[in-house]
Amino acid sequence: MADVIPQPTNAVEEPLDLVRLSLDERIYVKMRGDRELRGKLHAYDQHLNMVLGDVEETITVVDLNDETYEETIRTVKHKSDMLFVRGDGVILVSPPSRVD
Repeated sequence: MADVIPQPTNAVEEPLDLVRLSLDERIYVKMRGDRELRGKLHAYDQHLNMVLGDVEETITVVDLNDETYEETIRTVKHKSDMLFVRGDGVILVSPPSRVD
């Protein structure tokens, strides 16, 4: 019988392992609809539904002038103590940067 070698708890073998290692850390989440979130990851599931705390949401809005057809781009920021993020709107999840 072969010996089973225990894997370290910080090993990344599957994509969601990277998310697991980011629990209780601040992460960046890019969403559909030009939305970006930065917050502390409290929980997630296999569908990438997430609960984030201390969240800063940035929404990029493009306004079109009806007369000149000129576009103006502005950003709107919101802060939330706690936010539930539905996984089907997630495009990208970035773990915290690790500076040694």
